[in-house]
Amino acid sequence: MKSAIRILPVIMAGGSGNRLWPLSREQFPKQFLQLIDERSLLQNTALRAQGLPEALPPLLVCGEAHRFIVAEQLRQVEIAPSAILLEPEGRNSGPAAAVAAHWASEHHGPDTLLFLMAADHVIDDLALFAAALREAVPPAVAGQIVTFGVVPQRPETGYGYIQAGEPLAEGGRRIARFVEKPALELAQQYLADGGYFWNSGMFLFRADTLLQELSVFEPEMSHYAQLALLEA
Repeated sequence: MKSAIRILPVIMAGGSGNRLWPLSREQFPKQFLQLIDERSLLQNTALRAQGLPEALPPLLVCGEAHRFIVAEQLRQVEIAPSAILLEPEGRNSGPAAAVAAHWASEHHGPDTLLFLMAADHVIDDLALFAAALREAVPPAVAGQIVTFGVVPQRPETGYGYIQAGEPLAEGGRRIARFVEKPALELAQQYLADGGYFWNSGMFLFRADTLLQELSVFEPEMSHYAQLALLEA
């Protein structure tokens, strides 16, 4: 990757705490728990992001109720974030990505690459993780919104699926379609057919690419996301 490329990891650390109850709860969702090792899922995600080539300090998006937990957990692993953006109410990943894109465009430039990451993923092979990101950079720089598929290990009805399409000149493959949490019979068929991947929920895109798409498909969301930043 060229040194001029700037990648801003955006860690989405919201959550309602209704999974893994009673360990996880509303005021302490699972991303703050030490489920795998001596660090929380959030801490491992932040360290993983910091270790990526050309990465800026991560941008955190979390609920207002969790601001001090996030700040303290990052302090414990000696990570100073670019900023912590607070959501008064959880609105899923779309508005979080919109706010992050506006913030990145203002602070680092519209061509900044945003790497949208969930705070609760577990990734063991960090070298392969970094290699996948390197492969995703050229199409993202060229204006594509890149997502990362996971080779399915079983027919799973709890995940969304990506059907891969034709190869792109910049690398990777075009997405033929998304399928949200299919029934078991359909998931079994996807596994047998091949060419389908679990949707990881991670995305790489230029700030201006996402903002352009939002101006077409979700202009109101983009407007209020920018307004929220200006009023913060």
